[in-house]
Amino acid sequence: MAKTSLKPYPAALVFGVPGAGKGTQGEILSRIPGFFHLSSGVIFRKLDAKSEEGRVVREYSARGELAPDDVTMRIFRNWLEGQRAAERFRPREHLLLLDGIPRNIAQCEMLKEICDVKLVIHLMCHDEEAMIDRIRRRAVLENRPDDASESVTRRRFEVYRQESLPVLNYYPKELIRDIESTGIHAEVLRQCLEQLVPILLKNFPRDEHGQRVKDYPLPPLKSPEGWRAD
Repeated sequence: MAKTSLKPYPAALVFGVPGAGKGTQGEILSRIPGFFHLSSGVIFRKLDAKSEEGRVVREYSARGELAPDDVTMRIFRNWLEGQRAAERFRPREHLLLLDGIPRNIAQCEMLKEICDVKLVIHLMCHDEEAMIDRIRRRAVLENRPDDASESVTRRRFEVYRQESLPVLNYYPKELIRDIESTGIHAEVLRQCLEQLVPILLKNFPRDEHGQRVKDYPLPPLKSPEGWRAD
């Protein structure tokens, strides 16, 4: 019997410097049918602080540095499979929007087994001080202690330039779409949708009755370790 070819989940990256608005756009897009927003920052903040993974992530985040790749990808995969098991993430209907992952080249390589990156939305902002001010205000408004220290925030920008920015050179240039992120949310959203909707239509085609035209074989659902569906 021939083996079935299992395809990784179709995905788009929402990429950019800290404070560029990745989470804001991802959250708005998640309310539109067909998109599933996955934010590594949100996942990390939900970790049990007393768990080994929670302790490691907080230790690195407190310094403005990236958590170890193996820990990051294990948390990501367990959470994603947990969402699939809870039927919140439906792979035959949802284009994954990855926000905050991958954050370096090693994670890009590790991600290939799980996701097929179809597009990279690069939210740009050339005014670093404006981004730092945005993060400072976010710390107060959203009670984000990880954003409260300016020295830690500036370290995050250094880490972004050193480790995360090369991600843009990892993916083919034809997949990357630059979008200025300092405009009003609605304008940034419009530009994001202009790029994302064709990807959604191509990977999840439907007929005139709204029925799926094709399905693709899904990876087997693994039993995630320690995932939380909330």
